[in-house]
Amino acid sequence: MATRCGAAAIVAAATLAVLLGVSLSAPESALVKSLPGFSGSFPSKHYSGYVTIDEVTGKSLFYYLVLSEGKPSQDPLVLWLNGGPGCSSFDGFVYEHGPFDFHMPKAPGQIPSLHLNSYSWSKVSSILYLDSPAGVGFSYSKNKSDYITGDKKTAADSHKFLLKWFELYPEFLSNPFFISGESYAGIYVPTLACEVMKGIEAGTKPILNFKGYLVGNGVTDEMFDGNALVPFVHGMALISDELFEEVTKECQGVYYLTENTSSSCVTKLAEVDQDVSGLNMYDILEPCYYSPNSLKVNTEGSQLPLSFRRLGENTGRTLPVRKRMFGRAWPFRAPVRPGHVPSWPELLSSSNSVPCTDDQVATAWLNNPDVRKALHVAEESLVGTWELCTGKIDFHHDAGSMIPFHKNLTLRGYRALIFSGDHDMCVPYTGSEAWTRSMGYKVVDKWRPWLSKEQVVGYLQVYDHNLTFLTIKGAGHTVPEYKPREALDFYSRFLAGTPI
Repeated sequence: MATRCGAAAIVAAATLAVLLGVSLSAPESALVKSLPGFSGSFPSKHYSGYVTIDEVTGKSLFYYLVLSEGKPSQDPLVLWLNGGPGCSSFDGFVYEHGPFDFHMPKAPGQIPSLHLNSYSWSKVSSILYLDSPAGVGFSYSKNKSDYITGDKKTAADSHKFLLKWFELYPEFLSNPFFISGESYAGIYVPTLACEVMKGIEAGTKPILNFKGYLVGNGVTDEMFDGNALVPFVHGMALISDELFEEVTKECQGVYYLTENTSSSCVTKLAEVDQDVSGLNMYDILEPCYYSPNSLKVNTEGSQLPLSFRRLGENTGRTLPVRKRMFGRAWPFRAPVRPGHVPSWPELLSSSNSVPCTDDQVATAWLNNPDVRKALHVAEESLVGTWELCTGKIDFHHDAGSMIPFHKNLTLRGYRALIFSGDHDMCVPYTGSEAWTRSMGYKVVDKWRPWLSKEQVVGYLQVYDHNLTFLTIKGAGHTVPEYKPREALDFYSRFLAGTPI
């Protein structure tokens, strides 16, 4: 019934628009017919454009919709959010689970080439990539005061977006709907999910068929995230037994800086930082290359660990660098506390590249005029150049710990998958494992390996109230980028409601 009412409203609005002589932004006008760099046929339809969520300020959020390659009328619809705060969800589209594999051209000045991605999440679901909040990616506002925001405002704005988006695409109202994301989206996802839940309970139209959510290597709680690193690096043989015993004694089990941290604890934490300072914090198995032109992080008064202070030092090995590895991976050592969350441009002395890899493909492709035209991007005077992680926004963490949000959602029957690449040192799996266990739910499927292609690819534990914690063996901070086949495997099973 909701679908028919929504469709009727669209038809009525379109008729009125014709009578008034104005244009209506309808789904067909958002159809992406072709993409520069790709010469084949799309396996499914793509749409992109804007939803204006504030007519007064012109606050408009950009989306890209990839329809399922299976049965889009029946398959789940999944919203994807990258973190930061301040990072575009084209990060996931380009580098993780989008429909294409991107390749840099051999000759300078040429556009990146696109090939079909065998492990795209659109194999089993429609995916809605959203740039949020305003000021991120291609999303914008004509009133720059809208760029001062936080957890609660971002969740409210994203909920407004969803309600308006489903009015434009009412055919998806009956599809199972899930919310997903990674890193700082560990806050975006549960806060938005709670807004959706409250809207459903209040009878807010249109009624979404919300079923659950997924969070990968997500920021959750200051204490659990803050205490995750030391046990992780000890378990990974990155610090000695002696140092682990000493830091445990001096810090009394609190492995992150607080107002009450003793000087002896600070000293021992610095020793831990020294031991891991040369590692790629996003995947301890991967090398970390530094460009000679990279800049050092401005650490005045920041209490950043040594591994951040060394970023930008030349190791004699060069590789183009990717600052997305910073923005989407914030925080390290759980510096996300109530109040202002520093953006990476604030921590850097300029906007040049930062280690550990590169964002050249996404930057070159999304700033190409023909690509922006094909994607229906607003004029550059409104949006500016595309950056994977922006410094435009002034973001405040004002939602507190996410554990109460997860409890509210799971106790109401919404399904939750908390997954972690087990070699991420930025938001280690040890924190996610600890907070999921702290929920106090009964274990219904005890810790065990899970398989893909008859191989052990990770471990999981399933709790009562549809809460699952899952690791992916050998994956870093951005799981689908490191382990695309395994990621598609657990994603498919979770959406289908079958055991992983």
